[in-house]
Amino acid sequence: MLCAKIPATSANLGPGFDCLGLALNLYNTITVEESSTWQIRLAGKYSTGLPVDESNLVWQTMLFLWKKANHPAPKVTLTLENQIPPARGLGSSSAAIVGGLVVANSLAGSPFSQLELLQMANELEGHPDNVTPALYGGVTLAVETAEGVLPRVLCENSNIHVLVTIPDFLLSTSKSRKVLSPKVDRRDAVFNIAHAGLVIEAFLRNDYKLLKEGMRDRLHQDQRAALVPGLSEALSSALENGAYGSALSGSGPTLLAFLSPEHTQAVSACMLQTFAKHGLNAEAFPLLISSRGAHIL
Repeated sequence: MLCAKIPATSANLGPGFDCLGLALNLYNTITVEESSTWQIRLAGKYSTGLPVDESNLVWQTMLFLWKKANHPAPKVTLTLENQIPPARGLGSSSAAIVGGLVVANSLAGSPFSQLELLQMANELEGHPDNVTPALYGGVTLAVETAEGVLPRVLCENSNIHVLVTIPDFLLSTSKSRKVLSPKVDRRDAVFNIAHAGLVIEAFLRNDYKLLKEGMRDRLHQDQRAALVPGLSEALSSALENGAYGSALSGSGPTLLAFLSPEHTQAVSACMLQTFAKHGLNAEAFPLLISSRGAHIL
């Protein structure tokens, strides 16, 4: 038997569109057992509606790696325990892809390095901001170069707390990307470059007061506000109640707030109240940054 643990992730961190991300201590697990027949079993809070046939993303990813490695697909039973909510901006598809690659690589005798797995994950996901922290853990910067994705781990361990507030509706990445303008004003590009620099410095120096200004964005959050009722108001209320910084998590609808523990209750209450005012049920819970990416237990 083989078991892998894969963290949830949050991408962009405000201005770091498609390049900044972090791993969270909320996990999916994949268990593989030898079997006389192939099958997929589902477990965990967020399993409803996931396919149990060969179209399952974890299995498709495993087949993808085995094809590259010229390794035959074995008969196995996969048990997928899903604690990461899907289509909420917490990297559920990245967890499936990275988990499938790590498991398949291990079953094939580990022919590929971690860096090679990252290139495959980016190829399958289409952008590296979630798959990089899912694989490496911590707070990461993913730089796309002519040779592939260059991963940089900015911070492995941090004492900062992360409050995630999850509205009770689904928002696919593809739908969230369709509202973005294909062209960017130069002033907005400069704004985001500068503010992404502040976010990076905040984690390199553990100077989290920089996040209040650093997590401001002009490339995607305002455009996506129409998809998440109360978005701007909720982010502002988090700052007013003590959060270091707040942002849309990935493509949403989950919101992310960095804070110290003593502000958790106030920030949670104000964000939930804001969503309720806009007719949305939501849940909020505190997490930590996971220092480890996907790994075999």
